[in-house]
Amino acid sequence: MRVFLAVASKDGPSAEPLLDQVARLTEDLIEQVFPVPAGTVTSARHRLAGAVLLGWGNEDGAPARPELVTATRDRAIGVTGRLLDWADVGRLLGSSSMGEVARGTRGCFSAIRIEPGGLTAVTDMTRACGIFYAQTPELHIVGNRALLVHLVARGGGPVAWDVRALQSMVRQGYFLSDETPYDGVSTLPPSSTLVVDDGTRRITTAPLPGVRPGTGSVPTSRRGRRAAIEGLAEALVETVRPLTDQVNLALTGGRDSRLMAALLHAAEVPFRVTTNGLDDHPDVVIARRIAARLGVEHNVIAPKRTERRDAVLVEHPLRRTHEVLRTCEGMTSAYESIVEYLPYSPRLTMSGQSGEILRGGFLYSQGNPAPAAMRRRVEAFFLKDEALFTEGANAHARELAAPWLERAEADPAGALDHMYVTYRVGRWHAAARAGSLRRGDAVQPFLDNRVVGAALALDPLWRRSEEVVHELIGMFAPKLRGIPLEGSEWRFMAERTPSRWESLLARRRSSAQQKSAQQQSGRQKSGTQKPAAPKGKKGAGSWNWRTSPGERLTAVLRDGVLGGVAAGDGALWEIVRKDAVEDMFAAPVLRQPALAWNLYTVGAMLSGVYPGDAPGDLDPIEVVIPT
Repeated sequence: MRVFLAVASKDGPSAEPLLDQVARLTEDLIEQVFPVPAGTVTSARHRLAGAVLLGWGNEDGAPARPELVTATRDRAIGVTGRLLDWADVGRLLGSSSMGEVARGTRGCFSAIRIEPGGLTAVTDMTRACGIFYAQTPELHIVGNRALLVHLVARGGGPVAWDVRALQSMVRQGYFLSDETPYDGVSTLPPSSTLVVDDGTRRITTAPLPGVRPGTGSVPTSRRGRRAAIEGLAEALVETVRPLTDQVNLALTGGRDSRLMAALLHAAEVPFRVTTNGLDDHPDVVIARRIAARLGVEHNVIAPKRTERRDAVLVEHPLRRTHEVLRTCEGMTSAYESIVEYLPYSPRLTMSGQSGEILRGGFLYSQGNPAPAAMRRRVEAFFLKDEALFTEGANAHARELAAPWLERAEADPAGALDHMYVTYRVGRWHAAARAGSLRRGDAVQPFLDNRVVGAALALDPLWRRSEEVVHELIGMFAPKLRGIPLEGSEWRFMAERTPSRWESLLARRRSSAQQKSAQQQSGRQKSGTQKPAAPKGKKGAGSWNWRTSPGERLTAVLRDGVLGGVAAGDGALWEIVRKDAVEDMFAAPVLRQPALAWNLYTVGAMLSGVYPGDAPGDLDPIEVVIPT
């Protein structure tokens, strides 16, 4: 993981002593904002007239990576994330139009560059490596850790929260805007360039690729559909083709990590797979079949359980929340499971995270594809659980929703598609991935600039059908055909119109079943039929403690939100109605556990749990596994 901060003066050479002072202050603050042990961190600094670039990393000894700061006589650059070709650092450093070069650069990354009297920062198509910016009367401040930007802008602190912006964190567990939890700090949009020159800041944003509605862009033949995705297939293969070391893939029973397994198999990259869960969990069962079919090693990591093995032990919510806040800077809810810290390792890791880009973004979970239903979905993202929130919080949510609702009037599918990249990847994933970046080198083909562009150039409703992903898996690893999915079948199969022959067979099958049922009923009445054997109890394999928290964990969350955690100065009640929150927690077991965790997270933030030292020893919570 790499952390960068660049500062440019608004006042030219007269501010040189101030820049030196800011550099010293930043170096004193880094331990608060870099979520790794201080002893693992290396640093670099490059100073030019009117600007300074500082960098820190915990990747000491990682092969094939450039130095923290790459510099020439009159420029210096820091790149975070991963480039397909690290030689592109030199192109970004030397380009007179850094934004244009960044849009054509392969990888998942962001970059900050300084030159005399100014600076430039760029994001890729997903902004999964975020860039944050703020200003003071004397300085422009840009970095890839929002809290560091904020603390430097405030001369070291204390933190000033943007309470109004946090309404989105409570609703969704991440931000549906370019806001941050910190007053005066914003994040750069996807595919954007920030330039500071002569003391003035300007931001330009290139629109994401898309398909104009009504253009009939979905090929009608099997051959045509396969040809349409060849560019996407090649872009995916290119992202892993250079890999020679073994990759550890987090594999589930779903679609996206399966595609990653097929991709590695097709590119002949050595890999093994790991699955988290109980031994009879569907993810574990199906992942075991995939691994066996591809002939790769499969490891299963089971959750901690009590001695009687009738419950799991989960970290106390306050400790869990502090670590999530520390790692993700208050931009991801503690409902999410963040990868815990381990010393940095150069071993390569992959997962299927953010694969929904290839399945239509938020359309992947859109059951009804009718235009009116999609427009309602756009509004629901911003105004979820409206009755729980204050009038002011709902008014702000409507402001944020307005441009997306306007877009959805003409192109609702495109709006949901781009909202996913802009917010789910660009805000939620960008914050959550800090947990994995601090411990290793994540390879993320779904977030590569060219892959994202190739995917967004395909019709979003076609991608929603999942036929694109299904075809890609068949192209990369035909032997995986026939292995079932966890949860549901492929959407294009489930939603397709049956042929006349299939309809006839279905009617005959239904008629035969009715006749059989009538005969069975007659035998039961005559006493010749044995009573049916009782059905066995449903196993706990698919159970998840986060969605079924039980009474004890519910009580801890309730006490935290309504008592200790949210007590603070009452700022939480500027966002949500206290009476509505009390009603939400009235039942013995939570009906909306994700929302409860979001409230707990924001309440902890506002009451001063973070930033600061981790809470003292708190016993884990036992959550009973249902029988």
